Amino acid sequence: MAVLNIRNLPAEAHARLRVRAARGGHSMEAEARAILAAVCMEGDSRRPASALQDWVGELYGPKKPRKVVDALITERRREQASGGSCAMGMTRARSCSG
Repeated sequence: MAVLNIRNLPAEAHARLRVRAARGGHSMEAEARAILAAVCMEGDSRRPASALQDWVGELYGPKKPRKVVDALITERRREQASGGSCAMGMTRARSCSG
């Protein structure tokens, strides 16, 4: 079996791992091994773009909106040209209400 040493683990992560291991009645090494194995061995949950297209089709059926992206881009460009507060490039932390 392979050996792995982890250096420079943040103190907070170390403390949480210690508590998590204690709650489960495991050593820190066993807990870290279980976490790594679970994360690394899980299947790839990504789906192809066609799955998203199928989901949207099921959601909207024949009433699927058309040209929504074009309308949003046009709206943002208009806002930017007029100096509006929702111009593209605005951070999410700021409100678009002005």
